[in-house]
Amino acid sequence: MANINNSTGKTRRAEVAGGGFAGLTAAIALRQCGWDVQLHEKGSELRAFGAGIYLWYNGLRVLEGVGALEDVLAGSHTPPVYETWLHNKSVSRETFNGLPWRIMTRAHLHDALVKRAKEVGVEIRTGSEAVAADPDGRLTLQSGEVLEADLIVGADGVGSKVRDSVGFEQDRWVSTDGIIRLIVPRMKKELGHGEWDNTIDMWNFWPRVQRILYSPCNENELYLGLMAPAADPRGSRVPLDLEVWVEMFPFLEPCLIEAAKLETARYDKYATTKLDAWSKGKVALVGDAANAMCPALAQGAGCAMVNALSLSQDLERGSSVEASLAAWEKRVRPITDRCQALSGEYAANRSLSKGNMFTPAALESASYDPLRGVFSWPQ
Repeated sequence: MANINNSTGKTRRAEVAGGGFAGLTAAIALRQCGWDVQLHEKGSELRAFGAGIYLWYNGLRVLEGVGALEDVLAGSHTPPVYETWLHNKSVSRETFNGLPWRIMTRAHLHDALVKRAKEVGVEIRTGSEAVAADPDGRLTLQSGEVLEADLIVGADGVGSKVRDSVGFEQDRWVSTDGIIRLIVPRMKKELGHGEWDNTIDMWNFWPRVQRILYSPCNENELYLGLMAPAADPRGSRVPLDLEVWVEMFPFLEPCLIEAAKLETARYDKYATTKLDAWSKGKVALVGDAANAMCPALAQGAGCAMVNALSLSQDLERGSSVEASLAAWEKRVRPITDRCQALSGEYAANRSLSKGNMFTPAALESASYDPLRGVFSWPQ
């Protein structure tokens, strides 16, 4: 069996560094395949960072595969339409040919994955930071403890210590734009007449470049993504500079007033990371540790979760960990690479402002079914 170490006769063991979406997905999927799995989170508790998140068909199929879909669907939202506005005038209304998609708070998705990880028996260690790994299958913790495993999964984010300790070659670049991500009350009554259940991608280029991605997560919570160039001191200011945002988007004033109250707001520049490889020996990287991407196509989490689930599939099929990791990367990396490249191009050119930009190429990764290993949309 693929979950037995042939040299020891014992159940194969995986050590997973990072308790975000990619790490939790990998841990659950491996555990469901019969591995002993220990997950390390450097924080004192497992919790989500950030505000809201989009999941498309590919990510929803992952949730189905790991047994968390039902919990995620309850308390999340699919807007009737993805609408794009340019200078406060609608330029497109997209429905993606019926491709399933969903918006939720990051906390909602994270809680569902944590619940499932505990249900399947993943060992979770908080306050446990991975600081180094080696391709022979050893993970070193901040405490000095060294753990031996058949597989090390580095899911410890864009600043991955697992990745950097192993010595993967990487290119990393940061775009000129950044985003402030917030969760605020829906305020539908206060907003008044309008299609406020839609996603509305609002772009303005004059008198300054500002964008708001208006994304309802459920009946009570709204995800706002406020984009401005890093060179704009007022647009990138946190907490929010209320005046400059209300001036450009006066119809959202009730929501923006709530947003300006959030002292914990953070401005993040778009970042991209590309590696020479996703694995070395018994070490595999998933999520932002391997392929951080601009959020233009809203596929960072989806690709991360697909790759984490796919990792368990190839390990189940392969004869050795090393051979399985090579097969895994060869099979799924091209999809992520194309998505990452197009996301970066869209972000650099602010292409989404044109409307109708979710072309078949833009939706390629979103339409991938990782449970069947095929592109199965549109039907």
